[in-house]
Amino acid sequence: MTSVKTVPLTTEGGAAWTVRALDGQFGTTIAATVPGEVHTDLLAAGEIPDPFDGDNESALAWIGRTNWSYQTSFDWTADGNAVQELVADGLDTVATITLNGRELGRTANQHRSYRFDVTDLLVAEGNELVIEFAGAVTAAEAVSAGYGTWPHTNLHPYNALRKMASNFGWDWGPDVATVGIWRPIRVESWSGVRIDSVRPLAGLDGDSGVLNTELTLAWADGFSEDVTVTVEVGGTKTELTVAAGTETASVTSTVDAVDRWWPRGHGEQPLYDVTVAVHEDRWQGRVGFRTVSLNVDPDNNGTQFVLSVNDKPIYVRGANWIPDDAFVTRLNRATYETSIQDALDAGMNLLRVWGGGIYESEDFYDICDEQGILVWQDFLFACAAYSEDEALAAEVEAEAREAVTRLSQHASLAVWNGNNENIWGYVEWGWRVPLAGRPWGAGYYFDLLPRIVAELDPRTPYSQGSPYSFDQFIHPNDERHGTMHIWDVWNQVDYTTYRKYKPRFVSEFGFQGPPAWSTLTSVVHDEPLDPYGEQMLVHQKAFEGNLKLERGLGEHLPKWKDIDDWHWTTQLNQARAIAFGIEHFRSLYPLNTGAVVWQLNDNWPVVSWAAVDGHGIRKPLWFALKRVYVERLLTVQPRENELVVAAHNDTDTTWSTEITVTRRSIGSDSFARETFAPEVEPRSATLSSLPESVTKPTDPTREYLEVRGADGTTTYWYFVEDTALRLSGNAYAASVVATDEGYDVTVTATALAKDLALFPDRLDPAARVDSGLVTLSAGESHTFHVTAATAPTSVGVPVLRSANDLVS
Repeated sequence: MTSVKTVPLTTEGGAAWTVRALDGQFGTTIAATVPGEVHTDLLAAGEIPDPFDGDNESALAWIGRTNWSYQTSFDWTADGNAVQELVADGLDTVATITLNGRELGRTANQHRSYRFDVTDLLVAEGNELVIEFAGAVTAAEAVSAGYGTWPHTNLHPYNALRKMASNFGWDWGPDVATVGIWRPIRVESWSGVRIDSVRPLAGLDGDSGVLNTELTLAWADGFSEDVTVTVEVGGTKTELTVAAGTETASVTSTVDAVDRWWPRGHGEQPLYDVTVAVHEDRWQGRVGFRTVSLNVDPDNNGTQFVLSVNDKPIYVRGANWIPDDAFVTRLNRATYETSIQDALDAGMNLLRVWGGGIYESEDFYDICDEQGILVWQDFLFACAAYSEDEALAAEVEAEAREAVTRLSQHASLAVWNGNNENIWGYVEWGWRVPLAGRPWGAGYYFDLLPRIVAELDPRTPYSQGSPYSFDQFIHPNDERHGTMHIWDVWNQVDYTTYRKYKPRFVSEFGFQGPPAWSTLTSVVHDEPLDPYGEQMLVHQKAFEGNLKLERGLGEHLPKWKDIDDWHWTTQLNQARAIAFGIEHFRSLYPLNTGAVVWQLNDNWPVVSWAAVDGHGIRKPLWFALKRVYVERLLTVQPRENELVVAAHNDTDTTWSTEITVTRRSIGSDSFARETFAPEVEPRSATLSSLPESVTKPTDPTREYLEVRGADGTTTYWYFVEDTALRLSGNAYAASVVATDEGYDVTVTATALAKDLALFPDRLDPAARVDSGLVTLSAGESHTFHVTAATAPTSVGVPVLRSANDLVS
């Protein structure tokens, strides 16, 4: 018999931890929280100010160059088991672990767990556990100095360590290089045989579900009995007897008439409980029965990138996901639910977990399983060359094997991706000269990682990188092949450049805008507030970021008159830029098979590409994404010498609706009207040419197209940019009515009111609004519903904004 007993050494489990600096100027021992990070411990103790506020980031840089010691003591009661092990699920990062004066081991990888035999070291009272961490920045520099520098972006050589890259700072994130016991730690006590790992790989065979459960087993010395492995799933129990000492076992279970798991918009998400037992040791999880495939075959247009679930192609409407807090130990099930809900409410069906972050938590994956959000998980390599020396390669293999084993059970897992932009970097970013022929990571992306995925999770597709053209003789960022990142928009050219591309799949593209006003002013205290103020630039990490915000206005919007206009103008321009790109990409369907915007979330208050800011407030960009990520999209697009209405139907039923196109004046006149009724087949798109009666304005500065479907779908087309459009500054009126939840603001238009947006956080940072970027023709009304706030008597600039008040 075996019975694994666990003694948690976490703060929640009753362990009292302390942390102290081993060098530098900080001489105080303080209470520590485990799991946690030294920054959050110092903050909780009142020893440092908020690292996100003002310019505290630079003032606290010493933390990343200081060595730290975590310590606890605990008693131990012998329980009759033969083996005791200290199990650390996550140590960040370069650590030495000592128990009762005996060194157990040294670690150098945040992205894996560790297990140490402590059978002969435990005593009844006062076991002293000490974990000493090298300062993250100095550790990275020391490793880099030891074997040479490999090219990387940003300030520190993050690529020298197996640690979350963005923890060292990124072009949207703070430099707060942490140390700490960041995942649970415990003592496990057992006898006989223990389940070491489980990979329940769920698939389909016709209408039946097939579960291949792959186990690894650990055996105590001297235990020589055969054991029975039992797997229960969907009412089916399957047993297998394994001989003593057997380290791996495979059990196949069949569930008749299984309900298939589907991504959102394609079906339901049934999940089946799985229990694996070896005598008294149990493992429990959940699986969804589905298949996933990735078609990257050549075609007449280049190379496809088609993700299919249960043999059904999925048009991807997604976003890139970064760690949801710069201090990841503050994340929990509730925070993940809130942020993933942002993706759901915006109409997304995929999140790409970017390679400069972490292998995401069980909470993240469990929620995606439940909600039908597909997950693209990068292996953790980003924007850098990586050594392939023996020490680092061994760590890479260990972390990859553990990550694939842990995450393979999840129905939502759809893609393993080798790296972020490293193949592109090698080809185009000037790495080859400093590398001087040294290996740079290709061995990981083209050999090691695909072998591990094929071995441990063969049901999940693997992509060598993003972007990648799936042929080593083609530029990795060629629009005609595979995945593409579009970054000349934002960095160099106007966002109308999106229309010059015909990408097969866009896995990164983005445009910046500031966070909500209340979020920004909670951390930026420049007097007066200015885009180029000292603290403002602390919270703008992109190279020449605010200059690019200004340049990116182009002919679309005028330069701001004051800081309030700067905030609204740049938020609006961000939203329009991304909507412009997505509408174009979707109009190319089926040539284009998906778009994954950069980025959904922020990890602190910052000017960035995010749709939802660091305080969880949905920016205008989020409302634009909600509009263009609808299942049934209408958009007006130029094609050669004409305008067309593109209708993309991303549903399983035919879209039959009468569409009316009206050429209107900015006032209330209707000059021309055309009606047509396209039949858009399921999961397809149509292009309908528009006649000159509606596409040829008499005065393009005073006219626009209003396109309405009988089912309520709506879009607009403007013949000139807003800087030339004769919008009225007195085109609407607003009224406020208190409600039980907050208040409603109803706006009624007397002329074209373009991109109306309400910012209730200007009055109360806790307030949230349900809609944004609403356009009204003369005579129309819209009601904004505000929650968690007290009703004001009236609203106006800067709480209620529109494009009209920028250009009138």
